[in-house]
Amino acid sequence: MLPLQGIRVIEVAQNLAGPYCAQILAHLGADVIKVERVEGGDDTRGWGPPFLEGAGSSFHAVNLNKRSIALDLKDAAGTARLLKLIDAADVLVQNLRPGSMQALGLDASALMKRNPRLIYCSLWALGSVGPLRDHPGFDPMVQAFSGLMMMSGEPGGPPVRIGTQLLDHGTGMWAAIGVLAALLRRAATGKGGTVDTSLFETALGWWTIHYASFALSGEVPPRHPTGTTKLIVFQGFETRNGTLIIAAGNDRLFAKLAIALGRADWAADPRFANNAGRYAHRDELLCEVARIVATRTKGEWIDVLEAAGVPCAPVNTLPEVLAEPQTEAVGMLMKVPGLDLRLMGLPVMLDGVRPPVSRRAPQLGEHTEEVFGERNKAPR
Repeated sequence: MLPLQGIRVIEVAQNLAGPYCAQILAHLGADVIKVERVEGGDDTRGWGPPFLEGAGSSFHAVNLNKRSIALDLKDAAGTARLLKLIDAADVLVQNLRPGSMQALGLDASALMKRNPRLIYCSLWALGSVGPLRDHPGFDPMVQAFSGLMMMSGEPGGPPVRIGTQLLDHGTGMWAAIGVLAALLRRAATGKGGTVDTSLFETALGWWTIHYASFALSGEVPPRHPTGTTKLIVFQGFETRNGTLIIAAGNDRLFAKLAIALGRADWAADPRFANNAGRYAHRDELLCEVARIVATRTKGEWIDVLEAAGVPCAPVNTLPEVLAEPQTEAVGMLMKVPGLDLRLMGLPVMLDGVRPPVSRRAPQLGEHTEEVFGERNKAPR
């Protein structure tokens, strides 16, 4: 039995962050009913190519294990139908443009008066409070606004967007964590509550380590393309056939690295014996490490370094990651029922088993009649 079996979630959300939150809950066993516009549905249905069954890949990626209903919420009858579902629901997840839910009479205060056990989860762009509360925002915009784009890339180079929807997925995760905490509290108190998070707050959260350094030193931490400026040697180096990350993250590992590189003398050299010394003499040390590493291939160095007990990893492309036996072993790629497709599952296992994918991403309004034909239970 999955932990959220018996929990009903109404998702009034689109694009990525809100649907990803609801998909996490769906993977954990919740009955997630996705509410979509009659015309066109969730915007991500049109994000492509590539497309499958008329929907873009992004839609398939974050809408597994859900049912879809199509409602016109600008029509009073459509809103009334939705309210009946919410009256019997446990959780509502929404990330519509600020003010939209209030304009529809679906804001937290109104719905929680009707259903005091409801957990009302909102995902914002820049936060639920403050002068920019009502501003919309997408992942790249908030990566820029939050400074994350200046955290990545070459020192002195142009800003670089982190190459995945880091804030959308991170915000979805924080929202799901908040919902789980609220469900646990409700089990003790019988009362619902609100959960609020935003792309901006998620971005600030990713600054945690860098901010601590800034708070202590007053200096903006410099960027590093493959590692960190704090630890030496801890970055990528070019081999004869590609980039290899070497992570000698402490003095003991550096001593092992020195032996593996044929420079055992480094471990006793006062310039390099501890991380502070290596940091002070980083340019000369890293230049010499780079020269040595460039003499062999990635595979050759991996054999040498792993035998010496030095953590290392090749910089893989996506096809190379998918070809790794470890990728298959962890079972993250899961067969989607009814489709010739495997997609990423939930990155957690319960009792050694990954929560299953039992439904493909739904067709627009596929379950409207099914959902409204069910007898909805009263709030518990």
